[in-house]
Amino acid sequence: MPLTFRKSFRILPGVRLNINKRSWSLTTGGKNGPHHTHSSTGRSTTSMDLPGPFGWRRTRSAKRR
Repeated sequence: MPLTFRKSFRILPGVRLNINKRSWSLTTGGKNGPHHTHSSTGRSTTSMDLPGPFGWRRTRSAKRR
């Protein structure tokens, strides 16, 4: 199994800096709302926890070129 590197830092309340081997990203959002992530590779992700039996849903945009 390969070794992986991932580290997450809380910069401000509701803002996280995520670092891994290939890129870094900023995640913003609260506990009860959607989370928006913008990566250094150009990918933008929005995710949200829906109530009830729906569970975790995630929509991802395509990588910008």
